[in-house]
Amino acid sequence: MDKFLIQGGSKLHGKVKASGAKNSSLALMPACLLNDGENILFNTPRVNDIFTMNKLLTHMGVNVEFSEHTLRINSKNLSTQVAPYEHVKKMRASVYVLGPLLAKYGFAKVSLPGGCAWGPRPINLHIESMKKLGADVKLEEGYIIAKAKKLHGAKINFDVSSVGATGNVLMAAVLAKGSTIITNAAIEPEIVQLTEMLIQMGAQINGIGTSTLEIEGVDSLKNTSIITISDRIEAGTILIAGAITKSKISIEVSNPEHLNAVIVKLEDAGCKIKVDENLIAIDAQNIDINSVDVTTAIYPGFPTDMQAQWTALMALSNGNATITDTIYIDRFNHIPELIRLGADIETIKNSAVVKGVKKLSGAKVMSTDLRASASLVLAGLAAEGTTEVLRIYHLDRGYQKIEDKLTQLGASIERVPTTEY
Repeated sequence: MDKFLIQGGSKLHGKVKASGAKNSSLALMPACLLNDGENILFNTPRVNDIFTMNKLLTHMGVNVEFSEHTLRINSKNLSTQVAPYEHVKKMRASVYVLGPLLAKYGFAKVSLPGGCAWGPRPINLHIESMKKLGADVKLEEGYIIAKAKKLHGAKINFDVSSVGATGNVLMAAVLAKGSTIITNAAIEPEIVQLTEMLIQMGAQINGIGTSTLEIEGVDSLKNTSIITISDRIEAGTILIAGAITKSKISIEVSNPEHLNAVIVKLEDAGCKIKVDENLIAIDAQNIDINSVDVTTAIYPGFPTDMQAQWTALMALSNGNATITDTIYIDRFNHIPELIRLGADIETIKNSAVVKGVKKLSGAKVMSTDLRASASLVLAGLAAEGTTEVLRIYHLDRGYQKIEDKLTQLGASIERVPTTEY
């Protein structure tokens, strides 16, 4: 097991390139189950969630080759439509195999998912949608068991916009008989890219990038290749690293518009932002960070996956900020650890009230989930003295060796082995 040792106070400088988007890759990979040939996914990040999905697909008989950042996936010799607990328990995105397996093979047995340690994230939207598409679905001994001779089109309205459910229904509907209309569909960039990939494979989908998707089922899909978009959450995290250390840095991304909500808030906080075609530059030198309220929302709103990082930044702001998470109401496990570093934060229901302090001081802190880990690293970069961040395996689920990117920018951060849990 590893931990980070961070010597705070270093100014950052230079440019780095964002990795491919983990959340996009985790949707594109199951989509490869929909045909019988080799599909190629470029710019795939080498993070633990990707390795977990690789193991699941390999267990199912799929041939997976992962070289550098290129994934080659061929499901021609798929041998089972069962996604067992020992694989699915590690990551909620494993449920993405439900739709493609059901559409292609008429059967899927998928363990109820595990994943993050905080908050209920029910999959009822996935199950009810598969029923509307004509599947017989039941829950037995912790498994979703779905059967259908042939899925058929349906009208599906999500009471709550859901990225996972939208992706699962898309992958099921492209091989269903007839037309499917999804209303209140998620419009996140990762869903847009999944839609683009399915269209490249021969799917008939209208409304790409909107909350209403119309799918006309086809009989089969062909092979394709696609370049995974940049990870907007990793990019946003690094931009906040520049802000919290009052530095000037830039990051290369595939589409800066994916970060509009974060960019606006950084500008409100007093940072100077310059956006070019594939580059975002932040200059936070010689400024006081303004306190800025944030309320998370579905895309294109401020991402819940950036809430913890924003809380870390506001801990060093010049006033009081209220950060409200409307997506996951109990996503505040990072607060006690930030307080250990000297932050002044009070949680009230699904909000964190942050009173800016003059400085943070290094301490030993413990990660509890993926984004909480990122907030502790950011705080450590700005804190006086040494910060030890334990349980960074959480961070490795979604950030590709973030210490390398931060070191490249001039941070003093080191990964070292530890026996501490």
